[in-house]
Amino acid sequence: MSAYSYRAARQDGAIVTGAIEADSYGQASATLASRGLFAIAVTEAGEAHRAAASRRDLAIVFRGIAALVSSGVPLERAVAASEPLASGPLRQTLAVARERLREGASFANALAMGRGVVPGLVIGMVRAGERGSQLGTALDQVAAHLEQEADLVGRVRQALTYPLFLAVAGMASVLVITTVVVPRFAAILGDLGQQLPPATRLLLGTSQFLSRFWIPLLLISVAAIWSAIEWARRPAGRKRLEEALLRIPFIGSVRRALATARVMRALGGMLRAGMPLLPALDAAREAAGDLAIGERLARSRERVMQGAPLALALEREGALTPSALQLVMVGESSGRVAEMALGAGNLAAQEAERSLRALVTALEPALIVAFGGLVAFTAAALLQAVYSLRPGGI
Repeated sequence: MSAYSYRAARQDGAIVTGAIEADSYGQASATLASRGLFAIAVTEAGEAHRAAASRRDLAIVFRGIAALVSSGVPLERAVAASEPLASGPLRQTLAVARERLREGASFANALAMGRGVVPGLVIGMVRAGERGSQLGTALDQVAAHLEQEADLVGRVRQALTYPLFLAVAGMASVLVITTVVVPRFAAILGDLGQQLPPATRLLLGTSQFLSRFWIPLLLISVAAIWSAIEWARRPAGRKRLEEALLRIPFIGSVRRALATARVMRALGGMLRAGMPLLPALDAAREAAGDLAIGERLARSRERVMQGAPLALALEREGALTPSALQLVMVGESSGRVAEMALGAGNLAAQEAERSLRALVTALEPALIVAFGGLVAFTAAALLQAVYSLRPGGI
């Protein structure tokens, strides 16, 4: 027998974790079900965590599996046929999942073997579909969710490409001017022996400082960046950083809209697949991609457990965008929470894209003005020095 760690939901919606002894994944899942637990994730103890596959690769694979299953192809053969579409750890995970399916394991438990490769949110949606005998529908929803996520991530990266390139090019230009051009000009001015204007002295002093101490400054910068990255990787540091970002007026609204799109799409997909609200809300936190939003969702879940309406609980914690909350409220009053959650996710994605485009539109001229101002100051300081020279000093 092997040890398996699990994360499951009780009948009252509380999330519990622990470990059990079982001969296989299927037996471990069956044991949890016999105890009245709704398994969210079951993994073999001691397995190393792997890097998650990209949303685009997952979307392609699950779209193929969903299409084949919907056409009547047995699940094991559908997984085998979609396996060549994957590569690396995802392909290995699918191969192991196919073997587990032959042994009688559920598809969700089989996917959980590739610990970390397939997101827990996807496994939860598949598990909900299997529990409700709607695996084909659940696979379609998983594929649609992954495709929307991949499309959203692609648009965000595309929107940020030019501003990042502009920032790098501008910084490189300023460094070349201050460390190469200005020192040569300073040597000429130094031979004249005349008093230079304050702006020129400031420019030359800055240039000399950078030219003399660029190696220590580079090492300090690298160490500071590395320390900041390591701090941000820790859950506590990342949470504090993301809380701070949420409080920044424009950036915070964009991040909240992006998280809302992910959470609402995931929540709507799992509810439509038959997962109860509390486990679905808990699993949807994994899709937020933001620890600060995830913590607010956790507090909202506690309010729902105490009997508060979902929309009211989310509103009090400030977890989602106002438009999404309105749709959730309509869904609760009409008994169509799943449909309204999916609509809220799509609406939030559109809001995030519009806000991001507006941010990028404002960022590009701001960078141009900033770096143009530095270059203009450099040129003005040098020209001021030239025009201030007295003929008698030459």
